[in-house]
Parts: sequence; structure tokens; C-alpha cells
Amino acid sequence: MDIFESCQKINEAILEKNDVQARNTLIKLLDYHKKNNIEYSPLVNNLIRQLGLYPYIKPVTATWEDRFLFELFKVDIGLEKPVTLHREQSLLLKKLVQGKSLAISAPTSFGKSFVIDAFIKINKPKNVVIIVPTIALTDETRRRLYTKFANEYKIITTTEVSLSDKNIFIFPQERAISYVNKINVLDILIIDEFYKASSDFDKERSPSLLRTIIKLGDKAKQKYFLAPNISSLKKNPFTRNMEFIHLDFNTVFLEKYELYKTIRGNENAKAKALLKILTANKSKSLIYAGTYSNIDKISSLIIDRIKPCTNNSLLYQFSNWLAENYEGNWNLTNLVKRGYGIHNGRLHRSLSQIQIKLFEDNNGLRNIISTSSIIEGVNTSAEQVIIWRNRNGRSRLNDFTYKNIIGRGGRMFQHFIGKIFILEAPPSPVETQLQLEFPNEILGDIDEGKFQNDLSPEQLNRIISYKQDMSKLLGSKIFNDLIENNVFRSSNFDLIKNIAIDIFNNRNEWKGLKYLNSSNVNNWDRLLYKIIKLSPGGWEVKYSIFVAFIKILTKNWDYTIPQLLYKLDDYDVSVDMFFTLERNVSYKFAALLSDVNILQKSILKNENIDISPFIANLSHSFLPPVVYQLEEYGLPRMISKKIQKSGLINFENNEITIHEVISIFNSIGEKYFLTEMKTLDNFDKYIFRYFFEGIKIQFR
Repeated sequence: MDIFESCQKINEAILEKNDVQARNTLIKLLDYHKKNNIEYSPLVNNLIRQLGLYPYIKPVTATWEDRFLFELFKVDIGLEKPVTLHREQSLLLKKLVQGKSLAISAPTSFGKSFVIDAFIKINKPKNVVIIVPTIALTDETRRRLYTKFANEYKIITTTEVSLSDKNIFIFPQERAISYVNKINVLDILIIDEFYKASSDFDKERSPSLLRTIIKLGDKAKQKYFLAPNISSLKKNPFTRNMEFIHLDFNTVFLEKYELYKTIRGNENAKAKALLKILTANKSKSLIYAGTYSNIDKISSLIIDRIKPCTNNSLLYQFSNWLAENYEGNWNLTNLVKRGYGIHNGRLHRSLSQIQIKLFEDNNGLRNIISTSSIIEGVNTSAEQVIIWRNRNGRSRLNDFTYKNIIGRGGRMFQHFIGKIFILEAPPSPVETQLQLEFPNEILGDIDEGKFQNDLSPEQLNRIISYKQDMSKLLGSKIFNDLIENNVFRSSNFDLIKNIAIDIFNNRNEWKGLKYLNSSNVNNWDRLLYKIIKLSPGGWEVKYSIFVAFIKILTKNWDYTIPQLLYKLDDYDVSVDMFFTLERNVSYKFAALLSDVNILQKSILKNENIDISPFIANLSHSFLPPVVYQLEEYGLPRMISKKIQKSGLINFENNEITIHEVISIFNSIGEKYFLTEMKTLDNFDKYIFRYFFEGIKIQFR
């Protein structure tokens, strides 16, 4: 590469006001400098400044003007040293500090977290709510903010936590509803991946996100919504009075290899191409499989064709740990030996987090095979992204999701160029206009007076009719109190109405709910079947298997996972299905039963039935509550069990809170656990160190 000639091309593009082309050429030039260990000249530094990529400036070789600007754009984001923002980050921060509400579309590599952290440090808001799409991203965000702000703020990620004077709440939308009535003053509401409020992108969960935006948006002084790849935002009541800003400001360059043109749909050719990419160099790769079945297909190919690493003790320790604590003949157990991991929405949260940690570790996993969870669940990236399949579950991959996936290629300061290998024809490029509308499911929870100008006549009539029907079933005061207190966990208010009708019309059948509080699991069957049938879809197995699973799961704290799988062998429940069913129990089924309990207490008032204890057990998968919550913090249940047996912490005390447990961990200290607990093996200790990184408070 001729450096001066490249600088000339960059300058010409700047003069032609083609910043995208200029920035792409510059990033490729910076990559050349890095790979050849060449210092930046004052000219290169000046071009970096002109294109707004201020963090890339090398002050040592820059002119005084460029050094001055590098210092001028530094901000405190809670780290030991200030960091330099790029031009567009600084623009957003300025608007937020001025109190403006923003809806932003920016590339994956933009560096949006810096803006949030800088805003908190500068404005010192009292209460901040950050809504993220997944539990995995909840913990990642918590870890980032905890080390910076835990000495000033209470960082809250779970339900039923008492508030402090200053709080940062980090939730998926389903948890946020329970805090609506507890937060009196909300300084800023931040919605990450707010495109998921559209049913076009997440039909199942968009109603709950819209409901959260409505409820918390009413309390928020300021709002900051973030998404990638949105060309325009159609006028809607959810982003009213917010400024929409579309930023096409990339900090890395994506180099695409369109291998599908020679593969031409041939599966054998595709497999050969994948193996060639994976064995050609040592770059880390994210392999987008698209579906669970394609993860299995790629896993089998790798296990069959790639030999285990013989000199990586860390990966062998992890593989042995998986064999002992999950299953020896599991695909993941065998993949790990070869330097590969799996990321999907099924896995235990701590297991996903451990793999991302190993992926970030230079001596850890080289590649990760994933569904779309890799773009929803974590903020990780790699030098290489491989698109194996143009699918997203059952649907074909749309251009929006495709851009989001390939946006994981490259990383600021690490990989200037992200290499994208496309093994199947991508979707046609389209401009994405985001449209947010009231779904029918949440109309029962809408104030028709407040939104009368945003609702159709049919929707207004539906709301009025719904409230009249529910008032007849529950009584007007009771129904209004329930709505005002945001007690329903489901965002499908048609389902809530159908449950109320069923309980109202079949009172005697529902009196048996009290048997769910029985310690004899055989007393549960009839009611479990009855509740499952209220929401026929979504359990992913036959009703009989789901009921059997719930009863066996009651031993979740007493038995190991291999022991539970042995009990479930008669029902053909694999380790992967175990993850799916456990999640369905703790989330979907517990939420459904919670709404049933609320409704039956209002309709069957004289029966004095309350199955809250049973629901609490379901919500924690029959684990002690703090053990279940610690998994979200990255500590697996099997390590918690060893700590319980050591007598250092009593997790079986149901009165102890997650924040109290974290305080106990810090008071005992990481070193004591690692040296005095002889039952922890080497990989237990690796996990424990990672867990402890996320709970230490840095006093500055």
C-alpha cells in the first residue's frame, strides 16, 4: 500500500464530501499501519481528526492542534483515566447533557456505552432505567456499570429489591413493569435495541416492551432510545417529542467475501469452505448458524473434521467441567476441546457468560457457533463473521438482521477490518423504516383518554368493551386497582380476560389450586394440565412431558444436573431440552400462574387461596432464590452448592437478598474462597475469578 497515495484519495473524498468513502479508506490505511508497525505521520493524524475518529489519533506524532483536539474530546466515563470520544459520540453526549430526548440509529461498532457512562458521570442522575433485550446483556451491562458506579449507585437487576437514594436499574422489559410504581422520579429511560418494540422484529416480546415504554416513559424526564440500521422512524406516540438521529458513522471497515457465488447452494462445498476458513488462520470467528438444527450440523462437522487442541489446558479443564456438571457426550463438551463454543437462547445464563469470557480470553475459545442470540445477548465481536445460513429460526434472514450480524465483525482498537464470509446468498438490501403501533394485546392496559388521538375508533371501542367486561368479572374498583398497580406479568390482556372468564364460569374447578402448595407433587397434576392448556402454544413438548419435568425439577437443588437428566431419560429430555424447559418453567409458566393467582384471588375471594409460594419456587426453578439470581451474575449453581456445603454462606436462607450476598462475598474476599475452599477445582476457580470481577466495587 502506498501511504501517501492513500492519503491523497482520502483527502479527495473529504473534499467531495463523501465521508463514508473517506472513512473506509482511512480505516484500511490504519489497519495497514498496525499490521506493519508503522507510526502515524502528522498527515495521517490530521485526516483522522478531519473525519471525526478522534480516539484513533496518536498524540506522540500529531501536531499540537490535533493533540489539543484529542484532549478536548476526553470525558470521564468512570474509569481511572478519561477516554476520548469520537465526533458523533460527543454530539450525542452534548444533546443528552442539555436534557434532550433522543432516538438514535447507529452502527454496532459505534461505541454507544461510552455515551451512557459519560452522561451518568457528568449529569449524576438520581434514577436511571436501562432496558436491555436479554438477561445476558443485563449482566454484561451490570458488570460494566458496577465497577464504575457501585460506590455511588445501587445497581438493581432483579425484582423485589429495595431502592436506595440513587439507583441504576438494568432489566429486560418484563422485569421493569414491577418497578413502575416504586420509582417516583426517573431522570432518564434508556431503551437498548428499541427496534424490538415493533412486531416486525419481535412479535412475541414487542407488546411487553411497548407497555414498558408507555409506563416508564410517563415518569421519565428524558429518554434515550438506541438501535442499529434504522433509516427512518415513522411518527408514533412512543417516541413523541424525541429527536431521531440516523448516524452512518462506522469505526471499522467490513471486508466481504461472497463465497456463496461459487458454492451455489451445494452443502458439501459450503462445508469445505467453512473448514477452510476456520483452519486457514488463527483469527477468532463468530459463526452464524441461524437455527438450532444448523448449530447441531456445524457442531457435528467440526467434531468430525477438526482435531482437539492438545496443548490448551484451560479448554480441557472446561470440557471436563462440562462433562462432570452437565453431560459428557454433549456436543458442547466435545466442541470446547477443539476451541469452539455455542451461544443460543437456551443455555444456562452463567454458561453463556463463561463462554463469552473464554472467547475474549486470548488463551480461550477461538470460535463461537451461534443463533441470533449473539446479536441480542452480548456486545461481543470478532475479526471474522461467517454467515452459514440465511435464516433466523423458521424465517428467512431480513436485511436489517443481516446487517446487525455482520456488524459484529471488527472491533475498535483491535480489528480495524472485519472479515465477513458469506456462505449463503444474503437478503436484498432495503431501507428500514421503523413503525411502532399499539398491538391489540396491550389495549386492555391503555388509557384511552390519554391516547385517544393515536388510536383508531375500533381500538377505542375495543378498550372500552374490554374494561366493561373485566369490571363485570372482577368489579370496577378491583380491576382499576390491578391495572394501576401493574401487577399482571403477561402483556397479553386478551389472555388475562380469557383466564378471568374461565375462573368466573368454573369456580369449583379452580378451587383445587390450593393443592399446588402441597409438598406431594402427585397432587399437582390436574391443575398443572389445566393451567398449561390456558396458553396452548410455547411449551415445546407434550403436556405430559412438561408436567413430569416440573415435578422432577423440584429436586433441582438436591440433585446434580446429570442426576436430573437420568430421571428425565424416560421422557427423552436431552441436556439442550432441559435448558429450554427450565426456562419455560421459570419464565413463561411462572408468569402465567402469577396472573392466574391474581385473578382467582379477586374472583374466588371467599376461598382464601394463595399459591404465591409455589409461584416463587417456579420463578427460581426450585433453587434457593439467591442461587438462581447468582447465575445471572455468572456464578453457576454447582459452585454455589459447594459454597453452601462449606458453610461460608447460607444460600438456603430465603430472607437473604442478592445485594446482601454480594456484600458477604466482598467481606470474605476472593482470595479466601480460592485458597480455603478445597472443593473448588481449577475451572471452578476460573469461573469464580470472573464472577468476582463483576462484583468488586472500585473506590476512587
